[in-house]
Amino acid sequence: MSEGDSTLEDDVGTVYLVGSGPGDPDLLTVRAAELIESADVVLHDKLPGPEILGRIPEEKREDVGKRAGGEWTPQEYTNRRLVELAREGKSVVRLKGGDPFVFGRGGEEAEHLAAAGIPFEVVPGVTSAIAGPAVAGIPVTHRDHASSVSFVTGHEDPTKEESAVDWDALAATGGTIVVLMGVGKLPAYTAELRDAGLDGDTPVALVERATWPDMRVATGTLDTIVDVRDEAGIEPPAITVIGDVAATRERVVEFLENDGERGGDA
Repeated sequence: MSEGDSTLEDDVGTVYLVGSGPGDPDLLTVRAAELIESADVVLHDKLPGPEILGRIPEEKREDVGKRAGGEWTPQEYTNRRLVELAREGKSVVRLKGGDPFVFGRGGEEAEHLAAAGIPFEVVPGVTSAIAGPAVAGIPVTHRDHASSVSFVTGHEDPTKEESAVDWDALAATGGTIVVLMGVGKLPAYTAELRDAGLDGDTPVALVERATWPDMRVATGTLDTIVDVRDEAGIEPPAITVIGDVAATRERVVEFLENDGERGGDA
């Protein structure tokens, strides 16, 4: 779009890169809920959660989600579709799980929209990297156990020649390690952390479908968590929490469960 093309500027719609939070509709931001209701089209991933997606009329939903090892929509298609719809004058919500800029490819989409001259707004969401452990009774920081937290993707770009994640540095740093989209590669990175010197007795928790009605939690140690995953049948989407904070769940889970909160063990 050139500066002098006022007709296109007048007619073009706006794209909203919206984070839906971890899945519970009560954790949507007010801004996110307003935009979802008013949008002409909602392009969504599979992670916003069934209750949130169920509130969107089917005629204005477009599924552009991805699943590891399953069906997926190429990012190039999503980028192109956002521009097409905006140039048709539509108000477009690009709805993502968690926060759009936390392993959500929102940054790539923002760059693409900017290059195409499409106005856009980023609407942050509650990231599952923090909310998922929290609803399971696990704080990602704790003054007695962890003064730092590292967020890591367990599902990097497959075209990369080598991983950009320095597991040796993470093992040496200490604190809490939260891995998103990492259930499938759990054996690989737990082995790397052990090889890097992290104690095999380090507590680990897996939180599947955090805040969803069918949320499950499984706990173990760096040495046992792969077997725990397999025995419990934990599947994506799930978050891995590695560090001493994972053990605090044992001290609060009984209260959470008795109080009627979600967070049952697998």
